[in-house]
Amino acid sequence: MRSVKFIMAAGAASLMSTAVLAADMAIAPPPPQMYAPPPVEDFGGWYLRGDIGFSNQKVKKLETPAGVGYNAPNTVLEQQSLGFDTGGIYQVGVGYQFNNWFRADITGQFRGSSNFHGYDRFSFTGPANVGIFQSEQYGGRKTEWVAMANAYVDLGTWWCVTPFIGAGVGMARVTVADFTDQNLQFRPGAGVFAGSAYADAASKWNFAWALHTGLAYKVNPNMTVELGYSYMNLGDGVTGSLTPFTGAVPGQYAVTFKDITSHDLKLGVRWNLEAAPVYAPPPPPLIRKG
Repeated sequence: MRSVKFIMAAGAASLMSTAVLAADMAIAPPPPQMYAPPPVEDFGGWYLRGDIGFSNQKVKKLETPAGVGYNAPNTVLEQQSLGFDTGGIYQVGVGYQFNNWFRADITGQFRGSSNFHGYDRFSFTGPANVGIFQSEQYGGRKTEWVAMANAYVDLGTWWCVTPFIGAGVGMARVTVADFTDQNLQFRPGAGVFAGSAYADAASKWNFAWALHTGLAYKVNPNMTVELGYSYMNLGDGVTGSLTPFTGAVPGQYAVTFKDITSHDLKLGVRWNLEAAPVYAPPPPPLIRKG
């Protein structure tokens, strides 16, 4: 009987010592939590932009008032060739990225001096039904200030490259300066007569619109490089009153540059003013001992 009590007491003591030892041991930390961070949206917010480029401009025709030049009665315009040299484009703007596919901006643009050159030839009936032939050589230069409101649709991103399309509307101030007109007139039986005239600078405000497309490359979350093409319609331009170099003013009139359009190529940079949010994982759980 005494041996049974001894065995029971020894077993109880062993269990108590094991419990005390377990209490002194540190509690093993739980296994690390596996989590997937939420998707980070790298769009949204205000941006600034700056662009430089060059233009390839055209004008549909030169117009004079009815009854003047090749707009005179019984006059046939036989040939007309008009063009501009390439001009520089300098643009700044501010915009807002609404989501990952739509953005809009307001831009101000100065289109640098572009030399104009033109030629036309026409014939008309003179006194005594004599056919008269006349050719005219034109010169001058043109500049513009343009303010536009633009909207763009981004078409998805592949390897940090985003193609886009867009459109814009605004106002253009077209200035024509240093316009000259040198002409030769051939009258059968009378010979060749030369004349020349010039016009002072003049400006005209027009409604303008544009279509855009291009590629954007995201260098980092705050900077995007953009290569863009735009087709722009700048409206009409006008000269000052055309005055003969002789000083005689039999009837002054202005020349109108009808439907000025341009194919533009620009390289630009957009700076995001609001950095994308950065995901921070939760801190590890606290571990208590004892």
